[in-house]
Amino acid sequence: MSWVSRVVNVFRGDRLNREIDEELQSHLEEAREAGRDPAEARDALGSRLRLREASRDVRLVAWLDSLRADAVFGWRQLLKRKLTSAVAILSLALGIGACTSAFRLIDALLLRPLPVSDPGQLYALARQVVDFDGKLHSSGDWAYPDFELMRKAAGGQAELIAVSYADRTDLTFGSDEEMEKAYRQYVSGYMFSSFGLRPAAGRLFTAADDAKPAAAPYAVISYNYWASRFGRDPRVVGRTFRIGDKLYQIVGVAPDGFTGTEPGTMIDIFLPVMMHPGVLHSDWEWMRTLARIKPETAMEPLRARLDATSRAFEEERAKGFSGMPKEEIELFLRQKLVIQKAGAGASDLQDNFRVSLAVLGALVALVLLIACANVANLMTAQAEARAREMALRVSIGAGRRRLIQLVLVESSWMALFAAALGAAFAWWSAPLAVGMLSPPEDPTRLFLPMDGRVLSFGLVLTVVVMLLMGCAPALRASAVRPASTLKGGENPRSRRRLMHALIAVQAAFCFLVLFVSGLFVATFQHLSHQPTGFSATGVLTLETVASQPQLPAIWDQVTEHLRQVPGVESVSLASAALMSGSSWNNFISVNGAPPNSILAYMLSASPGWLDTLKIPLLEGRDFLATDAYPGAAIVNQTFARTYFGSQDPVGKPFVVIFGQGQQLKFQVVGLVGDVTYRDAREPILPQTYFPFHQIDARGALQPLAHGTFIVRTSGANPMALASLLRREVPRARPGFRVSNIRTQTSINESHTVRERLLARLGLFFGLVALLLAAVGLFGMLDYSVIQRRKEIGIRMAIGAQPGDIAWRVIASVLTMVVAGAGVGLALGFAVARYVQSLLYQVKPTDLAMLAAPTVTIFAAAILAALPPVLRAVKIDPAQTLRSE
Repeated sequence: MSWVSRVVNVFRGDRLNREIDEELQSHLEEAREAGRDPAEARDALGSRLRLREASRDVRLVAWLDSLRADAVFGWRQLLKRKLTSAVAILSLALGIGACTSAFRLIDALLLRPLPVSDPGQLYALARQVVDFDGKLHSSGDWAYPDFELMRKAAGGQAELIAVSYADRTDLTFGSDEEMEKAYRQYVSGYMFSSFGLRPAAGRLFTAADDAKPAAAPYAVISYNYWASRFGRDPRVVGRTFRIGDKLYQIVGVAPDGFTGTEPGTMIDIFLPVMMHPGVLHSDWEWMRTLARIKPETAMEPLRARLDATSRAFEEERAKGFSGMPKEEIELFLRQKLVIQKAGAGASDLQDNFRVSLAVLGALVALVLLIACANVANLMTAQAEARAREMALRVSIGAGRRRLIQLVLVESSWMALFAAALGAAFAWWSAPLAVGMLSPPEDPTRLFLPMDGRVLSFGLVLTVVVMLLMGCAPALRASAVRPASTLKGGENPRSRRRLMHALIAVQAAFCFLVLFVSGLFVATFQHLSHQPTGFSATGVLTLETVASQPQLPAIWDQVTEHLRQVPGVESVSLASAALMSGSSWNNFISVNGAPPNSILAYMLSASPGWLDTLKIPLLEGRDFLATDAYPGAAIVNQTFARTYFGSQDPVGKPFVVIFGQGQQLKFQVVGLVGDVTYRDAREPILPQTYFPFHQIDARGALQPLAHGTFIVRTSGANPMALASLLRREVPRARPGFRVSNIRTQTSINESHTVRERLLARLGLFFGLVALLLAAVGLFGMLDYSVIQRRKEIGIRMAIGAQPGDIAWRVIASVLTMVVAGAGVGLALGFAVARYVQSLLYQVKPTDLAMLAAPTVTIFAAAILAALPPVLRAVKIDPAQTLRSE
């Protein structure tokens, strides 16, 4: 009989049995027709049951048939315990789904190779330096002239590729009223050919597009942008659009799947690197340097050669740093070039969330382990209840392997159902988590396919879960002693020891999850309640551009017009909003002395800006309409302490030293309170504010093309005025356009996106872990009370008090909880050191950090233990002893 037929026969069941019975009966009929006595024929044929089994073994695959039988039996067992099975499956599904969702995020951001040829050969160049505080700083920023020198030095061993940082820009395919947002990236012309990419339409850039600055006003759009914006219209090739005052022509469409080199950002438009205004500036570090290194290249000699080339460039550039502190120049020149793997791309999002996602993955893995321990405990209890069944199976010939298979198959049913529900949870939750990685106005865009990588991970995870929750019960079930069990002599303490150990494991992992989650929640609370020194409530920021640079008087007219809009309390102008990511700094010299190593941070603002943001003026005055840059300046308290010590700064002069040796003199006219300039995690920086109006060397006012209106509204929801203010700006002055509107509150909150994500997910998984551990503890104690019912009845009959009974029920389990919490605390301290960079003003050894998870886990243990304890103390000794 063929192997295929034997496999098919496994699933024929009763039909195969009927065929075998019919064949046996035909043999008996033949003997009777031959004149033999029917009884003699039956005796000669032998045992009908033995013959049927022997015939079945020949006609089918025996091991597959036993597996099928165990699967049917396991399915019946699940249906027999619907509620218990449902709880176990749901807890496992949550763990599997969370793990799969975390893997989708980690894979999309950190692991998935770029869709280019030989991504393993792709690297990124960066520089590292240890600062005066002993901290390692890394930067991937490069100036284009430096890049060109390194590209020549690489020779034929590596091909260096310039790619800018992705940014969101305004563009229009028509008039200014039809402006839209798109993500752009400047790239080397030969990047596409180096990556082995072919156009979906038109052509891609070539090395000829890098020949001369500003000489190739062309664009390649991504396939995704082509599909979403133009519906894959092939006529898009040749169309033009405008960014600022530059007109670009679309020459092609990138292939499907390639959305740039920055995971987390899907590029819409690629532009030639030579169209960037910084290609000729040695002091503009605006791009990354990628390298495709040939496999046979020795990495260290190449790195050393590139490092020497870059160092020579920086030393030459440092000669122009007149006025810059000597120690800062030395630190700058101590930078070391490093080569880092970039097969999965390179982005700031990777740097910001690498540790966070690792911690998130660890948390969900712990939750899954708790769920597995919970189900393992449940199955161990069920195995105890089925001990007589297992003993009977062994007595009639079942081997150890068959019993292990029986329990593992039942575990497989639960794992498969949990995996199916977990896949649905992962499909829903992963995009939700991506939405929490960045603020709504600048969303993260990650490619999250449910492809073979994710399915393979899910399959491996399902098998691991099946083994984790099924191995211990299976081994315990297979170790049954038939004689002892059938006589009722099996010692239940040995089984309880295993269950107690699993309770300790759950307690340890639960404590660890709660402890780490508490650190993240405390960090988020500290950061979100960190004083900023200004009032963000009710404030809108309107980033505005003019089609042509306009004189300050025109900007003032628009400001005055906005003040008349109903619902507006005050309006002022600034070069940028506080904490918006815009940063401008230089060194300061006072009384002709050399500058120290501390940078001062700067911002331009109009009269009334202090009042709009409610920044307290401590001394001196606000700007006047006649003040201009350079000239008057307002400084904060940190600036005054840093550069003037205990002296009154108002009326005193200082000099700003720029990178190329230019120096401008200012006089302090006001002192204000400290405000957060850039990041809530940073200490307050020395800050100076200059007038929004600027004059040149001849004293003539300079026209400005960009500015940010700071608008304080009177309503509870400032965004209710957003549309109206967007219309009023061009109405006040044609040619003005609002590029972006954000509330100051949302800008402030954008600095706690990572902390909010960790706090929310940590708190969620902490509660899930606590619930699972409590359910496991309840199940263990309930099983223990049932198993010790006779013992408890005897103790109560001889005078034991309810308190003594309650203590005997929970003592051993609480000991395991205490032991598990101790192990969890030790693990928590180890994890805290790893996540130290994610914490803010939080010490793991603080009493509150230790007390919160301890109190929580013991409160949950007491609540979980209460129903079984009440059941134990209500046992009727007489009735129990009679039933026994």
